[in-house]
Amino acid sequence: MKIVLVHDWLVRLGGAERVLIAFHKIFPEAPIYTLFYDEKFTSRYLPKAKIIPSFLQKIPNIKKFHPWFKILMPIAVESLDLSGFDLIISSSHEFSHGVLTKQKIRHICYYHSPSRILWDRAHDYAEDFKERKKSYFKLFLIKLGQHFLRLWDYSAGKRPDIVLVNSKYVAERIKKYYGREAEVVYPPVEIGQQLTTYNLQREAKGYFLIVSQLYPHKNLDLAINAFKKNPELDLVIIGDGPERKRLGEKAFGFSNIKLLGFIQDEELPAHYENCLGYLICNEEDFGISPIEAMSFGKPVLAYNKGGATETVLEGITGEFFEKLEPDNLAEAVKLISEKIKNGHFSPAAIKKHSEKFGFEKFKKEVLNITENLVYG
Repeated sequence: MKIVLVHDWLVRLGGAERVLIAFHKIFPEAPIYTLFYDEKFTSRYLPKAKIIPSFLQKIPNIKKFHPWFKILMPIAVESLDLSGFDLIISSSHEFSHGVLTKQKIRHICYYHSPSRILWDRAHDYAEDFKERKKSYFKLFLIKLGQHFLRLWDYSAGKRPDIVLVNSKYVAERIKKYYGREAEVVYPPVEIGQQLTTYNLQREAKGYFLIVSQLYPHKNLDLAINAFKKNPELDLVIIGDGPERKRLGEKAFGFSNIKLLGFIQDEELPAHYENCLGYLICNEEDFGISPIEAMSFGKPVLAYNKGGATETVLEGITGEFFEKLEPDNLAEAVKLISEKIKNGHFSPAAIKKHSEKFGFEKFKKEVLNITENLVYG
């Protein structure tokens, strides 16, 4: 059986890319088709994979300016010729689910999330653009582009034979926007589970950790504002993205808030091991990094909506806060900090819970689904 993997683009390492890497481990001979890629990324994370890009790869600086080329991406993804394969597995958060297939070719889509800028946050995105750019003509073009992309996206959402998702929360959104049922297959998490040398009982340092790409929807302003109100507690943010400069300026002058930028995977375990706890400050679809923190026995403080409600066990592996407001988060951070220092959470119990999201479980579920679809 000839299998092919498809992913939107390969530029930065995020949760969607970690899932693609897991698919590559399961199907190492499968080529990876993508709209465009950064060779630095693929040489580091997919060194043995055969990467085949669309025509968008030829556009100068496409990796930096790709948001301005989204109107071309439906054309680009439909231009990928996958007619020589028996099974397509697409890993999609915006476009890969829209590949065209012949009738006998089977298509499984692992849907990370319906595009938020086209659906539930379409108006927020447009208003944010208006505030930053102050251009009504450009705003009109943005809304026009959203409209046509939404029409295409709805049609493309009907194309896969099977839709897999990373949480019940995303399954509900798939049902709402595409009218389709989806099967939940939780993403694999490995970092702490692969290590045998770290000490679950080691005394944590007094900082809370966030590992995230720095985009507006990650709501990192909330965390920074909350820790400005808690100068006795430290916040460490790891990750890179278009918000890096602005967030750095926002945190300037507060010694308890540090933005470390991008770091290599090899350095992450030390940060997870040494942190007091992990923070989720937005409505995540699933969230791999919080599970990675749990694999080191660290509790999670999460916003009480989205995928975190499926992965965080209140009072056992973490706590929730109810409002996306600095005062509410600041108070929640104080409370969980005291609980952690008083030994309320069991690191061993937290780590055991994280093992529900291991690679072998993910692999078994994926292989069962593919075999049933192709041979069933």
